Amino acid sequence: MHVGKSVFFQNPDEDRSDSALYKHEIALAEQAEPLGFESFWIAEHHFGGYDVSPNTLQLLTYLAAKTKHVRLGSSVVVLPWHEPLRVAEELSVLDHLSNGRLLFGIGRGLGRHEFEGFRLNMGESRQRFQEYAKGILNAFDTGIIESEGELWKQPPVQLRPQPLAPLRNRTYASSVSPESMDIVAELGAGIMVIAQKPWDVTVADVTKYHDRFVELNGYEPPKPLLMSFVIVHESSAAAQELHEQYHYRYAKSTFDWYEFSNPGLAKVPGYEYYGKFAANIEKHGADNFVKFLAELQVYGTPDEVVEQLTDHVRRIDGVGMTAVLSFAGMSPEIATANQELFAEKVLPRLKTIDPERALPPIAVPAHA
Repeated sequence: MHVGKSVFFQNPDEDRSDSALYKHEIALAEQAEPLGFESFWIAEHHFGGYDVSPNTLQLLTYLAAKTKHVRLGSSVVVLPWHEPLRVAEELSVLDHLSNGRLLFGIGRGLGRHEFEGFRLNMGESRQRFQEYAKGILNAFDTGIIESEGELWKQPPVQLRPQPLAPLRNRTYASSVSPESMDIVAELGAGIMVIAQKPWDVTVADVTKYHDRFVELNGYEPPKPLLMSFVIVHESSAAAQELHEQYHYRYAKSTFDWYEFSNPGLAKVPGYEYYGKFAANIEKHGADNFVKFLAELQVYGTPDEVVEQLTDHVRRIDGVGMTAVLSFAGMSPEIATANQELFAEKVLPRLKTIDPERALPPIAVPAHA
């Protein structure tokens, strides 16, 4: 299976400078290719310490220059926050500079205050996502970017540099709500699974998506990619202790950032699904929901982590996984030890498991 690394610029307690945070996380990223990781994935967030990563493609372009073989993925570019023509141009530049190593992760955003910071109507996000994604993916098929959508009208212009190769078979959407399933399937995208639901629900969602994709397109979708927050230690007791500190802090930061307990989200067009989160939290309590999110993550000894990740990837019939190994304010010492042990005793074993599971190959030019 494929094994990647997610770079997460998280500073939830704001206990270090952004300069120190960047030096730490970039240093870990630059070590990843020599350690054997096969891809980088970088998320997009704005206006706070949850993830200090406002320009995913800029960071990936930097890492493209520092690496030779590792794939470069966005997890995700939040399309409604951007001018889609500029996104397409930046993607094409990155694809050329990296010799086709680009993987395009897309999403429509969930942080209410991020939409407010950009002065955008959150209720338009689903339609903007659909129009922008369709126009960008079509542009990489045709070399022309254009749109006659209700919210985005773009007269036809050439995409330059000319697309190196189509993006459609190397595009992944973050976990989709039931209401967005058809939109993403029609785009021809695979899905990126981040554990935030009971596993039986996640598996059912992935199965429904697969079946709907085949029904709409007549061929198999790209296999899903799992993103997991991972803690590994030689001592099971030490792993448990780190889990209780860092997975719980991560889960609490996610709970707060996305306002999962806010029933008002369900009243925003396109976000009706999240009303179920608020209802469950009201019923069971915020602390129990945070604990639930934390316990969905992976931790233990190398043997235990290999077993858990293999099980999770197989449950979703995935192509592989990408590990977040530094998060929730981990010190450089703890994060480095976590990454190095994962690379030494987990990563090589995962690569030998289900080796037929592989990402789409590196893009080759559509025209000589």
